[in-house]
Amino acid sequence: MNDDADKIQTLLRQQAALARFGSFALREGNLHKILTEAARACADGLDVPFSKVCRYRADGDDLLMEAGVGWHEGVVGHVVARADISSPQGRAFITGKPSICANVNADSDFELPPFFAQHRICSTIDVLIKGATDNPWGVLEVDSDQPRDFDGHDIDFLTGFANVLAEAVDTSERTLLLQATIDRMQELMREKDRLLDQKVVLAEELQHRVRNNLLLVYGMLTKQLNETSDEAGRRGLKAISRRVSTLSQVYDQLLGTQMTRTIDFGQYVTDLCRNLAEVQEVAGDSIALSCDCAVIELDLDVVTALGIIVAELITNSFDHAFAERTGTVKVSVKRRHDDRNAAILLISDNGSGFEPQVESKRHGLGLVRRLVEQIGGEVQLTANGGSHWTISFPAPDILSS
Repeated sequence: MNDDADKIQTLLRQQAALARFGSFALREGNLHKILTEAARACADGLDVPFSKVCRYRADGDDLLMEAGVGWHEGVVGHVVARADISSPQGRAFITGKPSICANVNADSDFELPPFFAQHRICSTIDVLIKGATDNPWGVLEVDSDQPRDFDGHDIDFLTGFANVLAEAVDTSERTLLLQATIDRMQELMREKDRLLDQKVVLAEELQHRVRNNLLLVYGMLTKQLNETSDEAGRRGLKAISRRVSTLSQVYDQLLGTQMTRTIDFGQYVTDLCRNLAEVQEVAGDSIALSCDCAVIELDLDVVTALGIIVAELITNSFDHAFAERTGTVKVSVKRRHDDRNAAILLISDNGSGFEPQVESKRHGLGLVRRLVEQIGGEVQLTANGGSHWTISFPAPDILSS
């Protein structure tokens, strides 16, 4: 009766130890601490001095003692056994079945590693620790330096720990994979930022050179314009000079916006008008140029096309609208009230006005119409008390989206 009571008490104690270990394994994130605690709890639960957890290593086809209790210094983390039937742990690993060996020294099939003799190991129990895949992860073993009659209850006790260890190993491997993935992503992000920084520096240098070359060309054209007396030649040089200046303004805007794909068209037109007023100014003229522009972010290609349009129409007014060389040219840019994804460019003067044919290329108007069509816009011209250009074009509301 006392033997039965002792067995019941032992089973209850082992179950409590397994429950405590399960809670510990769920809380602990360090796999080595989990393996070491499993070895300690198993040794205490079976009242033996030694226990170890061995991990299979495919490259050496061996079992490394990852954690353990009771062993001499330098054994844990270094001692290995072949992953074959020449050792108790190797036999459990190869067969996949729990193994009890009452006397390892009496089994002629074993070729025991030296540490068995050094610790006088006599009796052992080994159970398999399963892996996340079909391949086992390793072996959990308890060892005694005294003969022991281990039984099925002891195997069940160790199997419970081995199952918890299998889940802990699986969780640890998933965590390591996740951390490795995160580390790789962070490394890629750092590399991306480095390349982007490098790209911005190179792009800005390229833009500086392009802008400077445009200014150089503009200066050469201006010099040639001053030296040309032929009126037709002057008009041609003036038109080319104007368009070069317009492109130069685009690059000026880009260099102030860290090379983004969009720029503020309103600010661009304001700067362009100021530049055009300086270019068009002639002694004795009293033609005023005013500009009222809202903030509208537009794609670079659209800004370039619209910039050429603005330059052509303003220059057209300066050159042809004012016989007395006095008057006003007004430019405005605003969003349409009925459509926040569209905008209107208005260019008007209070000069003599004109009514060209639709196909007319006079004063660069053919170019204006082609550019408006290119950006998907519409253009209207009225000549009531001057020339009034209304150009409506798509302008997605980037700032509010």
